[in-house]
Formats: sequence, structure tokens, C-alpha cells
Amino acid sequence: MSIDFVLPETPPEELRFRRRISVVNSARELWQAREFTLALFERSLRARYKQAFLGFAWAIIPPLIFMVVLSLFVQHAVKIPTHGVPYPLFSYVALVPWTFFSSAVSGGGTSIVTSLDVMNKMYVPREVFPISTIMSNGVDALISLVGLGILFGVYGFAPKPTTVWVPLLFTIQMMFTLGVVFILSALVVYLRDLRYAMSLIIQVGLFATPILYGIDRIPSSLQLIYSLINPLGPVIDGYRRVVILGLAPEWGLLLPAAVMSSMYLVAGFRIFKRLETGFADIA
Repeated sequence: MSIDFVLPETPPEELRFRRRISVVNSARELWQAREFTLALFERSLRARYKQAFLGFAWAIIPPLIFMVVLSLFVQHAVKIPTHGVPYPLFSYVALVPWTFFSSAVSGGGTSIVTSLDVMNKMYVPREVFPISTIMSNGVDALISLVGLGILFGVYGFAPKPTTVWVPLLFTIQMMFTLGVVFILSALVVYLRDLRYAMSLIIQVGLFATPILYGIDRIPSSLQLIYSLINPLGPVIDGYRRVVILGLAPEWGLLLPAAVMSSMYLVAGFRIFKRLETGFADIA
């Protein structure tokens, strides 16, 4: 008499591996790896500007060129309302945070696949690679503020007292940026075509975000939905309001954007930690 054994299609419940994600433990590991993160950050800056003749001036050149192009062509063709603010200043205030976001997404999204040689040689929390890339792009954003200071001097403007809201706006932008970068950097390892699609996504985002125009150009009935889909919109609008218009942020749009940005961050971190166990295997 023969006995047939039927293997189950899936492993029993008690044998399934479930990785527990602890924010506290991850934060502790990240803090312990802070020196390595700073070393990656420094290496990224050195590699970017080591053999560049203009050096750190390249942090100012891209937003300035965009500002000139927008001022010469877009503003003259469309006549975008700027509430009495010169259009070069109106556009540059938005281009600085956008350039930071787009550069962070472009560099951070590929930070894992470009660092596999380091990851395979030593263990560090994998999130240090996208974080260090974002930090280096943050330095570029700070340097690009020199151009903003020049424009203030040229047009006789000065930052308004409501500029005190900038740290809050930057915090919301950082949550959104980190969330997006965590998601993309993990997915690019498994979907290599995504690294080529990112440049297209960023180009579309330039026009889908109120940089060339103000958020008031979006119909009021759609602004809340838009803010939930693209939290960067109310943030960039907030920079304009507090720095050059002397107005408080539009709380009805900014608060939902802040909630959505925190959700992006939490979801992005969880996706990253779920997928990081296969980074070395897939690569």
C-alpha cells in the first residue's frame, strides 16, 4: 500500500516569516550610524564638485537659468498674476524648494542601486544612503539662497516678518521628500525601468506644481483635492506667501498637505524596510 503525501501550496501559518518594523529600533540604528551617514554626505559633496571649475556656483546656476527662461518667455506669453511682486522673484522663491525636491528625488531614488558595492561589504541601515543624498542636496538649496538675496537687493524687496513660518513649511516638505525618496529608492531596485521614468515624472511635476504660476490659478473647488495629491503645492505656495507677500500660510490647504506628507513618510519608510531584505539578492 502506498501513501501519497500532498504538500501544501503555502507554508503553515506558524512557519511564515513576518518582519517586525520598529520605528524606535530603526531610529536607534540610524543614530548609531550617524558618522557613516556624514561620511557619505561628505563624499557626495566632494564627488559632485571636485573637478567642476565653477564649484558650488552650480547650486545657484540651475534655478537662475530657469528663472530667466520663465521671466523672458512664460510671463510675457501668459501674463501670470504675481500680486505686485516682480516675476523673477515670484518664480525664484518657488524654484529653490522645487530644485531641492527634484534633485533629492533624482539622486535619492537611485541611491541604493548605486551603493550596492558598499552595502555588500558592510552592514549599515540601508536608509542612510537616501538620507545622505538628501542632505547633500539640502546644501545646494542653502547655497541657492544667495541668488534669492541678490534678487531681493535688485528689486528692493526684503523678506517679510511672516518668514518665521519657513521652518514649518520646510518640515512638511522634508516629510514629503523623505517619503517619496524612500518609496522610489526601494522600488528602483526591483523595477530598474523606474530609474529612467523618474526624469519624466519630475518634468511633469514641474508643470503640475505651482512654480510657473500661483496656486490660485487652480480652481478653488479642486484645491483641497490637489493639496492631498501633491502636498508640495501648498508648501511652495506657502513659501511665496510668507517670504514675499507677508501673508500667513493658507492653513486650509497646508494642514491637509501636512497630514498627507506624514502619511507619505510613514508609508515610504514601511515600504522601504519591507523591501530592503531583498536589495542584495535582487541586485
